[in-house]
Amino acid sequence: MTDKWTDVGLLAIRLGVGGTLAAHGAQKLFGWFGGYGPDGTGQWMDSLGFAGSGKTNAILAGLAEFGGGSLLALGLATGPAGAAVTGNMVVASSTHTGFWNTSGGYELPATFALIGAALAVGGPGRISLDHALDHALNRKWMAVVGLAATLSSAAYVISNRQQPPATGDEVSAAESAADDTAVAGADGPDPAAG
Repeated sequence: MTDKWTDVGLLAIRLGVGGTLAAHGAQKLFGWFGGYGPDGTGQWMDSLGFAGSGKTNAILAGLAEFGGGSLLALGLATGPAGAAVTGNMVVASSTHTGFWNTSGGYELPATFALIGAALAVGGPGRISLDHALDHALNRKWMAVVGLAATLSSAAYVISNRQQPPATGDEVSAAESAADDTAVAGADGPDPAAG
């Protein structure tokens, strides 16, 4: 049984994380808050090497974020909403390298994934629409099935992601490094390099 302060804490987490994710999804779906909408986000997703149409992927990611975030904020269908957020954020984490967000790492989407999973399993608290509706849309089995489905889907999406094509600068740098290696191999080691 939860106490009043636990319920207030869960409400704060749901509003903060759910609201942030809903706004992030609105960037993808509608171009709000400085976002690029489905077309611009789709082009970016194509550049990341995801299978299928970039625009379709942008819409699906936007729906998971906007819909899942909105439902989390309301405390409605919390298990399925948390599962949708978790799966989407696991995929988002796979596009980053390293841990720290300041270096382009997966710190933030991984945190959102963990919070989504925790809310899916732990529930929204008593200050929620789920509580008001006697959890008709938030049964434990829904959270378990939702997490299993979204994590399996995330693994599939990640495993089918192609290495993004190299940029012109990356190709030039790789060719330059290959040329330097070939010259060093032909002439012996560079005495100045040691």
